[in-house]
Amino acid sequence: MSEEKKKALGIKEIMELLPHRYPFLLVDRVEEINLEEGYIVAIKNVSVNEPYFQGHFPGHPIMPGVLILEAMAQTGGIYLLYAFPEYRDRIFVFAGAEKVKFRAPVYPGDTIRLEARNFRRKGHIVKASTVAKVGDKVVAEAEVIAAMT
Repeated sequence: MSEEKKKALGIKEIMELLPHRYPFLLVDRVEEINLEEGYIVAIKNVSVNEPYFQGHFPGHPIMPGVLILEAMAQTGGIYLLYAFPEYRDRIFVFAGAEKVKFRAPVYPGDTIRLEARNFRRKGHIVKASTVAKVGDKVVAEAEVIAAMT
């Protein structure tokens, strides 16, 4: 595949695109950005050392759903900023989520596969369909909404 069609990004390239930093940068790498077909696949490795595990169900740690949702939104943001370099001087803020479903818990040691596609823009609002999977199992899905400032 050509570079324009399929591209992988490491953490340094992700940090050049997103303004987020530890502990709020929730995407570890991008396995594929396909501009031709309009989708992105990213990875979040869930470690027991994440700061939220100290207080979120101690003794039975699960990743908070809101952080899974944020990781899905960041994945969409990476796609937008990579696909449209003219937006890189803008900031996209998480404006909402629709059709959110949490289907299974995510535990320390899991690797979340984050997928975003079906990007739709209307004015300063962008929507994308997102899915989070651990292995072949869907753990969360949502339509995420971002506002361009």
